[in-house]
Amino acid sequence: MVIFNPTRRVAILFAFIPLIALYLIYNFKLHLFINSISTWPTQRQIVTEISTFARHKLFPWTIKVDAEKEAEEEEEAAAELALSGRQPFTRHIVAVGDLHGDLPNARRVLRFANVIDEFGDWSGEVDFFVQTGDIIDRGDDTVMLFLWMDKLRGQAAAVGDTVLTHLGNHEWMNAIGDWRYVYPSELKTFGTIAARQRMLSSGRIGRSWRKNYTTASRLPLHPSIGPPNTPYPPSLFSFGIQKDDDGLQFRHGHDEDDPLSHAAISFVHGGLSPSYPELSPFPTRINEISDSLLEKLQDRKQPPPHPPNPYPGLPSSATPEESRLYNANGPLWYRGWAMGDEATVCAHVDDVLAKTGTRRMVMGHTPDFRNIKSRCNGKIIIIDTGISHAYGGVLSALSIHYTLTPIGDDHSNRWYEKEVVSALYVDRQEILVTNEREITGSFFHDNV
Repeated sequence: MVIFNPTRRVAILFAFIPLIALYLIYNFKLHLFINSISTWPTQRQIVTEISTFARHKLFPWTIKVDAEKEAEEEEEAAAELALSGRQPFTRHIVAVGDLHGDLPNARRVLRFANVIDEFGDWSGEVDFFVQTGDIIDRGDDTVMLFLWMDKLRGQAAAVGDTVLTHLGNHEWMNAIGDWRYVYPSELKTFGTIAARQRMLSSGRIGRSWRKNYTTASRLPLHPSIGPPNTPYPPSLFSFGIQKDDDGLQFRHGHDEDDPLSHAAISFVHGGLSPSYPELSPFPTRINEISDSLLEKLQDRKQPPPHPPNPYPGLPSSATPEESRLYNANGPLWYRGWAMGDEATVCAHVDDVLAKTGTRRMVMGHTPDFRNIKSRCNGKIIIIDTGISHAYGGVLSALSIHYTLTPIGDDHSNRWYEKEVVSALYVDRQEILVTNEREITGSFFHDNV
């Protein structure tokens, strides 16, 4: 469009003079000689952005040039980051205890713990979400809760996160046919007794129990000791790869000198008794027994539920190991860590942590309706606070923030390790324990 008005032409020319001036200042780096601009980051950024805008308006082809240059710089930065083995590592874990058939309260807890967004979907704000069992009984939302857990599991996996779920004593009671805590209103959500039995054995919930639920978990805080549920101690045939000046070195078995060998947390529903004989290898042995017993319970002809019928008990084919899994000393029912006096439990906890390759154990099952309970300086944490309206306890979640930060340059082997364990409530956060230390070693991780 041709502009004939001379006054307007002059106005447009004068309007471009500041842009041209800024362009010249930026390109000839004259701003470095202007003290206020070169000193104040905000003003320097303003000059840069306005100068870039002016250049793009005066010379449109520079838009593509700048975009290509920016993309090249980003690629170089990404390549440099990938080559470095000395990047900080973080892992965020959230764990929740017994839910007992209460979907609304479960959603409230996962929402304020940032596990889910406002729509009830996976938020991507945590790396691991752990539920320690007893989703079933005492409430009406059994079906919806288990389906929701499976939905979150899939959403988490799609973005590289993980959901770990456990069978509590109440899941096992229902698998056996012990329905003492099944409300009539909950039974109606299934339709009939036979329909509920099918759902928990061969149906959608039962199949998920077999595929996605364990009785015990070992969750490493750092990937150098393996993915979740890597057995401890490793088998004789396991090996690791360690870099040194001579190249790649293969090492067999477990290195007790590795400062991260026990940088893991155990999760079970009840507790790991010091006298329970199947602690090792952990959690492999417990879960092998659990898988075998669950298969027998689900595959047998489902007995009439108790009550009003007689208590069906375990299958006649149950092994001694399977019977021990379900007795009072097993990981589903044990209450010693919650009920014993402080001196007694703290005298035995280190032995169990050593056997399981962990630094702390987390469990539900024994409720404290006021708060999450930490014992022995955070080595024992009981997270059942009666979340369900059946109990009327407090809504809570356990949060674990783990960081491993390099100290020194890329040639150093020094790291700063920090673990902060917190109890989350509706209106507050309480730090239960903070562990910090400097360690030495070559640790490789992909922190995305």
